[in-house]
Amino acid sequence: MGVSNAVLSPQEQRVNDELAGKISAYDRQRPSEIFNSFKGAQPKIDIERARFFTESFKTTEGQPLILRWAKALKHIAENITVYIDDKQLLAGRAGCPGRYGVIYPELDGCFLEKMAEELPKRIESPFYIAAEDIVYIKQELAPYWQGKTFYENLAKSLPEDVLRVTYDPANVSKSRFIVNETATMRSALQWVHDFEKVLTKGFKGIKQEAEEQLAALDPFDPNDALEKKPFLEAVILVAEAIVIWARRHARLAVELAATENDETRKRELLEIAGICEWVPENPARTFYEAVQAQWFTQMFSRLEQKTGATISNGRMDQYLYSFYRTDLTAGRIDRERAKELLECMWVGMAQYIDLYVSPAGACFNEAYAHWEAVTIGGQDENGQDAANELTYLFLESKREFPINYPDLAARVHARSPERYLYEIAETIKDGSGFPKLINDEEVIPLLVAKGASFKEANTYAVSGCTEVRMPNRDTYTSPCAYVNIAAALELVLYNGRMKIYQDELLTLETGNPRDFATWEEFWQAYLMQQTNLLKQAFKQQVIANRLREKHFAAPLGSALHEQCLKTCKDLHSERIDGGIDLGYFDIIGYATVVDSLAAIKKYVYDEQQITIDELITVLADDFQGHEDIRQLLLNAPRFGNNDPAADAIAKNIDLEALRFTHKYSKAIGVSLDVRYVPVTSHVPFGKVVGATANGRKAGAALSDGSSASHGADVNGPTAVLMSNANSKNLGFQERASRLLNIKISPSCVQGEAGTQKIISLIRSWCDLKLWHLQFNIINKETLLAAQQEPDKYRNLLVRVAGYSAYFIDLSPDLQNDVIARTEHSF
Repeated sequence: MGVSNAVLSPQEQRVNDELAGKISAYDRQRPSEIFNSFKGAQPKIDIERARFFTESFKTTEGQPLILRWAKALKHIAENITVYIDDKQLLAGRAGCPGRYGVIYPELDGCFLEKMAEELPKRIESPFYIAAEDIVYIKQELAPYWQGKTFYENLAKSLPEDVLRVTYDPANVSKSRFIVNETATMRSALQWVHDFEKVLTKGFKGIKQEAEEQLAALDPFDPNDALEKKPFLEAVILVAEAIVIWARRHARLAVELAATENDETRKRELLEIAGICEWVPENPARTFYEAVQAQWFTQMFSRLEQKTGATISNGRMDQYLYSFYRTDLTAGRIDRERAKELLECMWVGMAQYIDLYVSPAGACFNEAYAHWEAVTIGGQDENGQDAANELTYLFLESKREFPINYPDLAARVHARSPERYLYEIAETIKDGSGFPKLINDEEVIPLLVAKGASFKEANTYAVSGCTEVRMPNRDTYTSPCAYVNIAAALELVLYNGRMKIYQDELLTLETGNPRDFATWEEFWQAYLMQQTNLLKQAFKQQVIANRLREKHFAAPLGSALHEQCLKTCKDLHSERIDGGIDLGYFDIIGYATVVDSLAAIKKYVYDEQQITIDELITVLADDFQGHEDIRQLLLNAPRFGNNDPAADAIAKNIDLEALRFTHKYSKAIGVSLDVRYVPVTSHVPFGKVVGATANGRKAGAALSDGSSASHGADVNGPTAVLMSNANSKNLGFQERASRLLNIKISPSCVQGEAGTQKIISLIRSWCDLKLWHLQFNIINKETLLAAQQEPDKYRNLLVRVAGYSAYFIDLSPDLQNDVIARTEHSF
């Protein structure tokens, strides 16, 4: 029972103790009781948001889109069922009790009818849906939205060559997993609101400012009448809507208090009622009010639209700190009460599940993926270290109440204090995958190079998997493309074709590889295929950018953005004056391709131990009957080992991608930066790619992010960092995040010496100016045991991509992906 013959991480020890009946999973009374009430339950779909949104849209056709959206939100605020959970200290949720998800028919209504039947049976993140709701979806929602959705408009707008590598032309609901758009999976990229504005002005103040702007408009100016007036009216409406919603919670709290027999709970409910009457309409006066106002804003954002990765929480240790310090000094709060309020928020977050309706979206975001990042640490606007007592309280909460919410993100810089790094290392050692680390030494200079001031860049917040945002300056919301470069390599081997798609010519013909006499010829063919896929990604992005403002609006998000208010433009407008448009494209399968090209260069061209014809045959056979050649290929130079041969190829792949975007981003008017962030797309992308020359079998997962291929990194974690540093092209500013997973044996980080090892590794990563780093501290035996007996390991968390998830919620393919990662020791 459990894993007992190894040094265990604290998380593994908790799981073992629970299996032995020694302790409960989490020793936090109120948040634990709330969490245990829904832990492990299959999420339900709540259709109320979709129902009321659609009802409103049916009555506002022909009106400006942002005004229609604001009216829909007000209709939702007035009619959606409101709840206050038992024992909760915070009010506000976007759906029914327990774990739940909501649907956004304006985004992917074309999938709704099929989704209603298939979601409960789906392997990746299944959901329960009531029979009567299935009927309503089929009879009301799906028919209204058919032909109106962004997905349908994008699919019919793609040129033939782009369509071929995006969807199956015979069935556009199926992704090809070659150049995958993500714009139809969410209404917007990950985002961070200016929560401080809500806390200091309240929505009454925001409404008053919009009313003053509205009164100052020139009634004879057609631009004022047709664009600015609807925008400002929408801001006013949405400010009224969230206040209506909050006051409905206040009334509910009074009603619940009237029938409550427990005097302590009655007092809590009456206090909740008073707070909900005051915020978010008015500025917060206390820490409790500030937390509640932030929570209302966060949850109402989820009713507004499906934001990629959900709305992140920004730098909570900064904008909540003055309220915490004041209340602490006045004796209104202590550290334990503050943690309890925050942990009530964490369990509220854990109940909302970000639902992906489209099949591709589900594959890319397994295990109920979530990125409602809480950013801690970093620097203040003047570049001084920003860690404070609230920063340490967040880390303490994560160790003491280690559920997978929120997605804690720690900013690190060269002058981060030793105590801060020590607390981070201790939290990492717990083994639940928190916090992920983001490097100020890489991020801030790049943001400044792209047009931000140092003040703006210094105060960035983590907003998703590894992404960052500058509230009030970032203005680009259009989700971007994933590019499968392992497919590009296969397209070379089959002259523009892929084995899984048989004889269909998918891209350009680069020639019969058997005719390539030199490595340079093969390399140039590969670059032609990679560049062609990037060309299709850019064309895809231009079309998505142009279409989106016709389908989506964000009056709440716009009301909380200074550039939107200044220009009276919705956040989803293609251009917003004064903003910075930072997008990206993600390269998927980086190390898989690096290692494969290194093997081809070494064994086919440099040493001529096998011919290219033999290699193609071996790969077509998926190595069956050719284990000797597979073992040869596995011994080639491999990325992640500080090997100059592999790292040089990695750098050249990156260089060509950077050259492309440096040249053509200007034509789009957006900085489309090169990223290496797969979420979980490397699993479905691998399923369409045959065997590769690094020894990987057909259909297996590709490498993730900028991590090494599974099992390839044999020289320790420092060598992984060095390969990432060696492969960067520092002469280009069109660089963005590289997701880097490192798995470490608990035995090598035990005790004080182990903590110091992690601190040293973090310092090295920071000095190398790498963007992102995250850890799994877990034994392989524990993961294997969890696969065999999942019911006994329901509380086991693992770091997946830019988020942590319960291991048993992962598909078998993704479980195997996590297991296959190299387990390092120092």
